[in-house]
Amino acid sequence: MNKIRKGDQVVVLTGRDKGKRGTVAERVDADHVIVEGVNVAKKHVKPNPMKGTTGGVVDKTMPIHQSNVAIWNAAAGKADRVGIKIGADGKKVRVFKSNGEEIKA
Repeated sequence: MNKIRKGDQVVVLTGRDKGKRGTVAERVDADHVIVEGVNVAKKHVKPNPMKGTTGGVVDKTMPIHQSNVAIWNAAAGKADRVGIKIGADGKKVRVFKSNGEEIKA
C-alpha cells in the first residue's frame, strides 16, 4: 500500500523547493512522484511540424523521490507521517501518525 497517493496534498522536506506545498499529480514508479509546481526544470524543445509543436524553452515538472515529501495534515497545520491501520470493515486505511486520524482520499 502506497503511503503517498495521487491527489494527496504534500509538502517538500528537502532540496531547493523545501517548504513548498502541492498536489501529487502522478506516481512515476514505486519511489518517485510528480508534485504540481515543485521541481520544475527548463527543457529545450525542438520544433516538430508533424505534431504541430513549436520549439523553445518550456517548463517541465520533474519527479521527486517520495522520501523527500510528507503528507500535509490540515488539522494540525503541518507535515505529518503516514501510518497504516486496519479499519472497522477489515480493510487497511491510512492514518496520520500524530493524531491517528484517518486520511480522506
